[in-house]
Amino acid sequence: MNDLLASSAVPADGDTLTLDAYAERAYLEYAMSVVKGRALPEVADGQKPVQRRILYAMKEMGLTAGAKHVKSARVVGEILGKYHPHGDSSAYEAMVRLAQDFVMRYPLIDGQGNFGSRDGDGAAAMRYTEARLTPIAELLLSEIDHGTVDFVPNYDGAFEEPQLLPARLPMVLLNGASGIAVGLATEIPPHNLREVASAAVALLRQPELDLDALLAYIPGPDFPGGGQIITPPADIRTAYQSGRGSLRVRARWQIERLARNQWRVVVNELPPGTSAQKVLAEIEELTNPKVRPGKKALSAEQQNLKGLMLGQLDRVRDESDQQQPVRLVFEPKSSRQDPDEFITLLLAQTSLEGNVPMNLVMLGLDGRPRQKDLKSILSEWLDFRMHTVTRRLSHRLDKVNQRTHILEGRMTVFLHIEDVIHVIRESDEPKPELMRRFGLSDIQAEDILDIRLRQLARLEGFKLEKELDALRGEAGTLHHLLDNESARRDLVAEEICADAARYGDARRTEVKPAEKAVLTQTVADEPVTLIVSRNGWIRARSGHNVDVSALNFKDGDALGQVVETRTIHPVVALDSRGRSYTLACSDVPTGRGDGVPLSSLIDIQDKARVVAVLSAKDDSRYLVASSGGYGFIAQLKDMVSRVKAGKAFLTVEDQESALPPVPAPDHASAHVLVVSQQARLLAFALDELKQMGRGRGLQLLALDDGDTLTALGVVSSGRALLTVQIPRSGRLDEVRLPLDEFIGKRGRRGKEAPKRWLVLGVRDAQG
Repeated sequence: MNDLLASSAVPADGDTLTLDAYAERAYLEYAMSVVKGRALPEVADGQKPVQRRILYAMKEMGLTAGAKHVKSARVVGEILGKYHPHGDSSAYEAMVRLAQDFVMRYPLIDGQGNFGSRDGDGAAAMRYTEARLTPIAELLLSEIDHGTVDFVPNYDGAFEEPQLLPARLPMVLLNGASGIAVGLATEIPPHNLREVASAAVALLRQPELDLDALLAYIPGPDFPGGGQIITPPADIRTAYQSGRGSLRVRARWQIERLARNQWRVVVNELPPGTSAQKVLAEIEELTNPKVRPGKKALSAEQQNLKGLMLGQLDRVRDESDQQQPVRLVFEPKSSRQDPDEFITLLLAQTSLEGNVPMNLVMLGLDGRPRQKDLKSILSEWLDFRMHTVTRRLSHRLDKVNQRTHILEGRMTVFLHIEDVIHVIRESDEPKPELMRRFGLSDIQAEDILDIRLRQLARLEGFKLEKELDALRGEAGTLHHLLDNESARRDLVAEEICADAARYGDARRTEVKPAEKAVLTQTVADEPVTLIVSRNGWIRARSGHNVDVSALNFKDGDALGQVVETRTIHPVVALDSRGRSYTLACSDVPTGRGDGVPLSSLIDIQDKARVVAVLSAKDDSRYLVASSGGYGFIAQLKDMVSRVKAGKAFLTVEDQESALPPVPAPDHASAHVLVVSQQARLLAFALDELKQMGRGRGLQLLALDDGDTLTALGVVSSGRALLTVQIPRSGRLDEVRLPLDEFIGKRGRRGKEAPKRWLVLGVRDAQG
């Protein structure tokens, strides 16, 4: 990006710049400014520029953990005036976020006053709130004056600000980050300090550790509000390996037992991004739904959910207070209800369970934005920490050497005190004379001339000697650390362990895999009959055994299919191109009308038509096939789609069409009977077919050129009932056919039928 920026920034003739080149340059400059200057944190200290400036400004103001709180407006003014030339709202909002314990796992600012709430309430104006740094902010700021990081001029060159903060722990993981840049976004969840510190020490001592070893220390994020991560460990590992994923997090609750066998559910921990007010609003919407825009009445789904919720939930209230930040109480309609079903209903229909994104995008040590895996993040931070500690040791060694040099000069003077006094008293230029007589350097001579006489007392000589010995010992230790990388690694590991012991706390978020809460039944379990016309109109009638002779159809239309099912079963439509669609029974209109076109309930692809409508239990088995002679066994749940546009299910080649699926019961003696347009028949054992979730399947019948598969069925009794069309008269008839002479192996050509029948359907003759 930088190369492209440079190439587009220089006009060809030195004086002019084309509009497209200028637009490209301006956009790239803006994009880089947003990416590096606003939205993304650094892997080194985990801070964005505005956060770094806030913390540094407060440190320079002396607002450490032991200081008195000061008005936030004063802090914001200092930040804007010296380091952050933007609006006061941007600085104050970032400052508020750093103080919110329900957003930050380890808040860096100690706020006094109204700094907002987890229910979405905003903070009070900055003239009403006060702030200072928290003790844990020392992890970022304690070494900043020890030569550990580079300083750069501020926006007007009047002051200097640090490029990075010398973070003693990987804050990018501890507090996480959230931001949107140009073409990039980041969502880094927070983690537990003790776990991250342990993983960092382990990787420091054994750089060859793999991701699985690190995940033994860090099982997952640790959110400020607690909750439970129910995502399987394999999915968590994938997210940390790729740097991108999604975690399923649910609330934590307890069942409180009351008198007379009564009980209630109390939620005391919520997933990130969820508040008590949000959950209450969702329940209000479920129990008192509003008509959707463009509709005249509530949908069947809204009515069903309303009835279900009102039938299960008696009342809900928010009892949160200062002692219990989260306490949501749900009381069931009856004590005889199943608590597990009651909780599943709440989890499935509200934000008590939801997904939390992970997108580990940050600026690396090379200044480039990257999506990083967990090991890369820790490795880069450890490189930064090792470099920071090396600079700190070098800086301290310089200070020790300077002090030693001064004290050595004072010891020389102490041993020749009378001669030194004589030189100072008698000489017009004592400094060069001291340097000549006693071998002092310019700095030592200047120090001798500046010291007070009391510092030349005998007692001071012992202090000088003691301090000098201590400094020489420290210098030896520093030289050893700087010359020995292994010793430096041990020092860094000790410091990480010490910080973890001082600032660490217990994990709040439980990592316990569990199934996603799914509301399996939102309507009453009742029999229903679906009626599909030949032209694709569908309607529903309550109950089974509907008198189809009493049904009316539009002119030119007739009965196509009758499906007896139950209201809790999914309805699947299969089109001629092998695509499957799903709708609920509640979406199918009832009453005495003609129904609605299927195309109004599902988005059927162009040049396709619905060949069959199915509805049964999820695990019901069907034989699906195409006119090209290929097919397989599938369960109904394999055909279920979550979107209105359906999903590709059966692979159908050009000039082929999907055939209506037929039930395929798991029966030991079941045979598949397939019939071609040229009246060739083949029966083979059902267990010769594979059960698949989607695809083209296996060859059922070897077809001659120009021949197609027209009918198929599963026969368990050894005799099939064929629905045939008489060639000349065109009338339909039923023919009972024994399978014996047509049994063979799957994929063979089969045998010709006794007559040139056009077979339209196959079913079991049931003896």
